[in-house]
Amino acid sequence: MSVAVCSFGKINLGLRIGSRREDGFHELRTVYQTIALHDVVRVDVVRGAGIEVRCKTAGVPCDESNTCYRMAERVLRSLKARGKVVIQIDKRLPVQGGLGAASSNAAATLLALEKILKTQIPAEHKLRLAAEVGSDVPLFLVGGTVLGLGRGEEVYALEDLPALHCLVATPGQGVSTAKAFSDWDENYGTPAAGGGAHNDRRAELTGNRHSDTINLFSQSLFAWHSGVNPRGPTKTGVSAKDGGRAEALLLDLVRAGIENDFERVVFPQYPELRDLKRVLEREGARYASLSGSGSALYGLFADKAAAQKAAKSFVAEGIPAQLTVSLPRREYWERMFKPQAKS
Repeated sequence: MSVAVCSFGKINLGLRIGSRREDGFHELRTVYQTIALHDVVRVDVVRGAGIEVRCKTAGVPCDESNTCYRMAERVLRSLKARGKVVIQIDKRLPVQGGLGAASSNAAATLLALEKILKTQIPAEHKLRLAAEVGSDVPLFLVGGTVLGLGRGEEVYALEDLPALHCLVATPGQGVSTAKAFSDWDENYGTPAAGGGAHNDRRAELTGNRHSDTINLFSQSLFAWHSGVNPRGPTKTGVSAKDGGRAEALLLDLVRAGIENDFERVVFPQYPELRDLKRVLEREGARYASLSGSGSALYGLFADKAAAQKAAKSFVAEGIPAQLTVSLPRREYWERMFKPQAKS
């Protein structure tokens, strides 16, 4: 039996980096938003044993390091299931692009195996398996607008944003998340242990700053999101009558000061990405940001005409970009097993 799954991407509506934790990860605060751009992951279980990952896209590992492989291994072990798992990944999302492609692929593998093996894995067990594979994986078991805490793996469903028109710029270079965190630590992180009372005082001050930053994000998020959805979720796409509300929502997002801390370390390393953000803003995006650690950037638009106009400008300048929409939770799940759906 073979099952194909839409493996949707995500963007980050703000991302704050806190202090390094004892487990080596950083404390994070972010709002994830799923979008309609997606890979397609096809999973098959046949006679035999083992796990095989197939993908023709450069940069995608097909060995044990692949997130799909790691997820399949855990699911089989957890369910005490047998058979050879064959995973085919049709890449449409960029590799190392900040859109959560690898994490989404892993979640898609889990959901496909659950369907193939005709087993309903308890929700808490699925979230635990997802968190073992990667920090971003659990969000794809929720979909829509999602609050991410901890290292990003602690997820809570928020009231869905209305669907918004989105232009995603996907430059060719990849950005290493590990390198971005390393650069953050070098420039903004807590000083290394040792060095006497002076260094202890610096560490204390840095720790306070991290705490203040996290708290400020929480306050800004509350102020912004409290007015997001008084009428409930909307269908994908923003109608003309919703355009004014969408614009007000995006302006409030800017006023709330919700930003992505990774821009502070990624933009100096890749000034062309800062320039792309400026192009998005110049072309009418009401809110523009790096997604995750990049390299993808996105702009949110109040209406479809503005997004289409911006897309044409990007094409004219030779900048890779794709038009899409944010994907509310209900439609995220309705489209999950319909890979023929267009973004």
